Amino acid sequence: MMGTRSQRHQPYRRGGVPNWLLTGLVILFLGVVLYVAYFLYATVRNFVANQQIIEWSNPPVQPVSTGVVNAETTPAPTPQVWSGKERVNILVLGIDQREVDADEGPWRTDTMIVLTLDPVSMTAGMLSIPRDLYVPIPGYERQLGSNQRINTAHYYGDLFGYPGGGPALAKRTVEYNLGIPIHFYVRLNFTAFERLVDEIGGIDIYVPETINDPDYPDEGYGYDPFYIEAGWHHLDGKTALKYARTRATFGGDFDRAKRQQQVILAIRDRVMDLGLLPQLIARAPQLLQTLGNAVQTDMTLEQAQQLAWLAAQVDRDRIQSAVLDNYYTIPYETPDGQQVLVPIREKMRELRDTLFAEAPLPVSQDPLARLAQEGGRIVVENGTQTAGLARRTSEYLQARGFRVVGIRDADELRADTVIIDHTGKPFTVSYLAQVLGVPASRILSDTGSSAEADIELILGADFRLPGG
Repeated sequence: MMGTRSQRHQPYRRGGVPNWLLTGLVILFLGVVLYVAYFLYATVRNFVANQQIIEWSNPPVQPVSTGVVNAETTPAPTPQVWSGKERVNILVLGIDQREVDADEGPWRTDTMIVLTLDPVSMTAGMLSIPRDLYVPIPGYERQLGSNQRINTAHYYGDLFGYPGGGPALAKRTVEYNLGIPIHFYVRLNFTAFERLVDEIGGIDIYVPETINDPDYPDEGYGYDPFYIEAGWHHLDGKTALKYARTRATFGGDFDRAKRQQQVILAIRDRVMDLGLLPQLIARAPQLLQTLGNAVQTDMTLEQAQQLAWLAAQVDRDRIQSAVLDNYYTIPYETPDGQQVLVPIREKMRELRDTLFAEAPLPVSQDPLARLAQEGGRIVVENGTQTAGLARRTSEYLQARGFRVVGIRDADELRADTVIIDHTGKPFTVSYLAQVLGVPASRILSDTGSSAEADIELILGADFRLPGG
């Protein structure tokens, strides 16, 4: 039965204030905008030449075919090269906005992710910032108090008329508290998300645990229950949005942040499919019109196009991801009853220095040396009916330098083989996948759990031991 609320923006107990997550659009923005923006660049360049803030709203649309595009006859645009040599950090802001009150504001941000790209080492990363992080809003300590939730920075920036508005104050707040420069921002109004995911034919997602969220919010202030079982799913736009927004798992906001990053990588994998790109190019005008006012940024189209091309060259196994989860924060109840997260500054600095290092850490190119340096502990689980498969796989891996600390039967039979990274061992995970032929789409991250090993290798019916 549909519920109602008597107070606007009142959080529902398990799902929280609506997120309207569109972090997947970020990858369309940074991974496909090359093809979208460059295709249209010549026609809109004069229009945006004097714009410092770009709102991609209702551009003229040229008639194009809506049928399947022949990849062999659709030439890809020739991109310009990003000439910078310094790391680029982009703050992604997902604003808390619903269709029923789309013209109202200011808005808080329920999604804050820093995307980072190093053009020299050709590495990239994502850092998810929880909305309840309790930090100073620089310049407003006297007016607001010493600390506020970080998701209010955008709200107060618009409310108080901060130069550059909410995005500018959000950028300054992240810079102040993380100690990194934020070069650009992308603010997302998420109404276009579902159509964009549908435009690329949906995404493949592995759901690590069954989710039952009877309090998932609808478009207004009622409920639209969400349920999805554990396992592999092909999600359309509506379901992908629900999967990314829900907080109805044990880890709450931290789990949601991990699902956001999972959705981003799933969209990236889908978009990077060479068979899909020609169709996206042909539909570029419609895609750009779909975005409409949904995207605002202080990048020019030329900068976006160049960064997108650069991002597209980064290998999947050179993209790191992290969440400021309970390892980096302490839960705290303020005197007025707010449940917030106090940052552990020393641990946050360690993460920052790892994720945003100006140069890659020196490490031997020898795989055995790199495996030893990371020291990743692996547990092999047999999710098949083939007796002894986990033992044989363990012996195979140990002979190649992997550190296997246990074997066992999986909790259930599986069709697909997956690798789950629990503690952040990027080289071990990527090399393990390479050795065993596990595709990138079946590499999962679950860094908030208390697993007994760093990495779980769960063998499915599709698994074949190399040379076996």
